[in-house]
Formats: sequence, structure tokens, C-alpha cells
Amino acid sequence: MSMGEVDSSWQALRRIVHDWAGTATELSEFIPLHGGQINTTLELHLSDSRKVVIKVSPHRVDKSYEREAYQLTLLKSCGVAVPEVLCWKIGSLDDPFSYILLEFIEGCDLGQAKRQCTPEEFDSLQSELAEIISAMHDHTNQKYMRVMADGATFDTWPAFYRSVYDAIWHEAEKDKHLPKGTKKHIGKIHERLERFLAHTDQPRLVHWDIWNTNVMAGQNGDGRWHIKALIDPNCKFAHAEAEIAYMELFHTCTPAFMKAYQSHHKLDADYHKFRKPIYQLYPMINHLNLFGESYLKPLTMAVEKTAHLV
Repeated sequence: MSMGEVDSSWQALRRIVHDWAGTATELSEFIPLHGGQINTTLELHLSDSRKVVIKVSPHRVDKSYEREAYQLTLLKSCGVAVPEVLCWKIGSLDDPFSYILLEFIEGCDLGQAKRQCTPEEFDSLQSELAEIISAMHDHTNQKYMRVMADGATFDTWPAFYRSVYDAIWHEAEKDKHLPKGTKKHIGKIHERLERFLAHTDQPRLVHWDIWNTNVMAGQNGDGRWHIKALIDPNCKFAHAEAEIAYMELFHTCTPAFMKAYQSHHKLDADYHKFRKPIYQLYPMINHLNLFGESYLKPLTMAVEKTAHLV
């Protein structure tokens, strides 16, 4: 977007750049990027040739940026490739302009990379992603919890999983498009999570939203494709299998990924029989709430895969 096309937020963005980089650095242009449902995500071009990314919520006191900064800092400290947090601010009633400023990652998302790679290159990229995810999952905790400075903790995984999805499920129950039989079936699963989700592992650090758009890839100076960064985390200490099931659900991982990942973290038969169908059901419930009737068919298909459980 050129300077002639900017809107009234130009001055606010310019002020943020000055606060971070000094008044000698000017904002040259900004380009909209694919972002979330609430905030606006922009690529900022600066007069000193640098690029940065800003997520901004104009006219909102948005505390999510503090959480994102905290999670990105944790992931980076664990050796996970993520954008560096440059600065962040939670708006106030007097200045309701919340934002986080992040390092710009050169590259493209995993879906775009697949279209540009040879099959062999993409297998290599998937194996590298598996090593990154496996290393992240090596970081454990004593309790299950959302990763934030003051997050509540849970002794058991089913109790935590229920807390994550309880309100989401009860909201979906109100959807007039959801057949009564489907509601009854999901309700039975929801009541029996303690039995279905039992496992012998421990809480592990997960990103919790790994799909193609949140994985950045690119070619380095060696001409080979590499994973550049994971972006937009929603971190938890959780059952790592839920992360893998989510990646399988949205086709983020391939057999090359699964082979490399399971050389570190083996997925047992109960994952495939009991836990995976449930871990793939609840994101579809959430998507029904977020995106409406268009997700009724994918949700129905997910429910069918749990038919043997009740």
C-alpha cells in the first residue's frame, strides 16, 4: 500500500515506529497481511530498509498481545524458531491502541511452499518440521495449563481439556442446524472424557494452532528449503498427541513428518483408536461456532469417526 492509499491509522503507525526505532526512522508504507478475526496484521516498510510486522487492535484494550509476547519468548527460549518480539503495548482507556511489533520473517507459508517444492524437497521440509515439533514437545511441566503469566493449572489432562472446550461445546449445542442425534452423541463423549483421554504421558509444551498458514518456510543461501518460524502460538502444556491430531486434521503433516516425529515420540494404538478421533472432533465444534453452517458437514464426518466410542 503506497502513501497515497493510507487511511487515518497512518499517524498512529508512524508514532509506534518512532517510539520503537526513534524519530530518524520513518514509515514508508504498509501492506495488509492475513491476520486474525479481531486484530489487523500489517507488514511495515521503514525508511532504513527494514521490514517489521505489526498486529494492532485500534480502539481496543487488547490483553492478548501480552500473552503472545510471553509465549513467543518462551518458545524462543526453548530453541523453537519464532519471530522476535520487538515491543508490545496494551492500550488504555485514554489511549485504546493495542499492538505487538514482531520481526519480519522472509518466506512463505507451508501451503505455498508445497506448491513450489519438489516432492523430495517437501518431504525434507516435513522432516525438519517434525524435528522442531518434537523438540518443542520435549519441554515438560508438572501441571496442565494455558501458557500465560497467571494461568490456572490442572492436575489431569481430561480436566484441562474439558476446561478448554466446555464453553465452546455448550455454545455449539445451541446451534439450530445441529441435529439432535449429533448433539446427544457429542454430549456422551463430553461426559466421558476422563475415560477416553486417559494416558500415561506428562504435560508437554505445544503450539496448539499448527496449520499451514502458521508455519513459515523459505530457501536459505544453500538453496534448500527450511522451516523459518512458527507463528501465532496459542501455547499450552497439554497432551502432545492433541497437537499431532490437529495437524493431521488440517493436512499440515505428511507421512514423512509422522515417520520423523515418531522416531522421538511414538504414537500408540490408543491414539489412533480413541484419542485422535476426539482430538479431531472438538476443533470442528469450535469451527462450527466460528464459521457457521459451512462446517456442519465436516463436523458430522468427525462425529462419524467417533461412532465406535459410545
